[in-house]
Amino acid sequence: MSFMTTRRQFNLALLGAAAGPLVACTTAPSAARAGSIDCHAHVFTRDLPMPDPRRAPGGYDATPEDYLRKLADNGMTQGVLVQPSFLGTDNSYLVAALRKYPDRFRGIAVVEPTITGSELQKLENAGVVGIRLNLIGLPTPDFASPAWRTLLDELRQRQWQVEVHQSSGELPRVVDPLMKAGVDVVVDHFGRPNEKLGVDDPGFRYLLTLGRTGKVWVKLSGAYRNGAGGRGEATAIAAMPLLRSTYGLDRLLWGSDWPHTLFERTVDYASQRRLLEAWLPDPEDRRVVLQDTPAKLFRFRSSIARSSAAAIPA
Repeated sequence: MSFMTTRRQFNLALLGAAAGPLVACTTAPSAARAGSIDCHAHVFTRDLPMPDPRRAPGGYDATPEDYLRKLADNGMTQGVLVQPSFLGTDNSYLVAALRKYPDRFRGIAVVEPTITGSELQKLENAGVVGIRLNLIGLPTPDFASPAWRTLLDELRQRQWQVEVHQSSGELPRVVDPLMKAGVDVVVDHFGRPNEKLGVDDPGFRYLLTLGRTGKVWVKLSGAYRNGAGGRGEATAIAAMPLLRSTYGLDRLLWGSDWPHTLFERTVDYASQRRLLEAWLPDPEDRRVVLQDTPAKLFRFRSSIARSSAAAIPA
């Protein structure tokens, strides 16, 4: 298969993405079965310390209860809470949400490589199942250092995942050492291909080669972060058949990216949920991506994941 797209194909995809919201806004998402899992969301309040101001939102809260209501409004039942980069390695708000709603949430933490095994165990007891590396604009960690070797070995033994947020061109230098260390890897936001290159980005083509390993998952999320004016959505349309053919549905995940930090005024939960229906029109395909795959990867108990949603707090 050639991964190169013609200019005509890209333009058609771009037009389709631009036209999509005009149609989608008149149609609510189809009812999802109980047990549908959103694999990427953030919770925080405006008064929390935010040591990384580059991405820090201001002037609003995104509480677990707010998120639960978004899930209910869009036919979803559970979610994966990802520690926002702007909160640094203080995972206390995340942990509190996991403990308050143990059947509804799982967590992905941000940690220092020097974290101890006992500290990791406390996170695991609360419902954390992996760590995140948000490396956009940051140097690649020294995975060969003693601290990182120790941490990656701990993660491998715990069967935790490492979630990677990095531009496609930088993925090899991050993902290759992680795979060599034997940990599962989850790549955020379609792998963040270059806005102009789209699926022709060499980094995205590298990502496609990892499907056969069975150790990498890709999140169908945050398409709007991959190009303005509909270009990111167009790239997602072009990427879907390539990802499906190289990864299979059992290595693809969907995430809302709620509350869409830095894009709050132009993006909403319902529109992101509708995009999945355009990417995967077959309800059975969506069931795999929304239920089967994430329930296993994020360790939601099947009896919980397939039960009716609990009452949403007022």
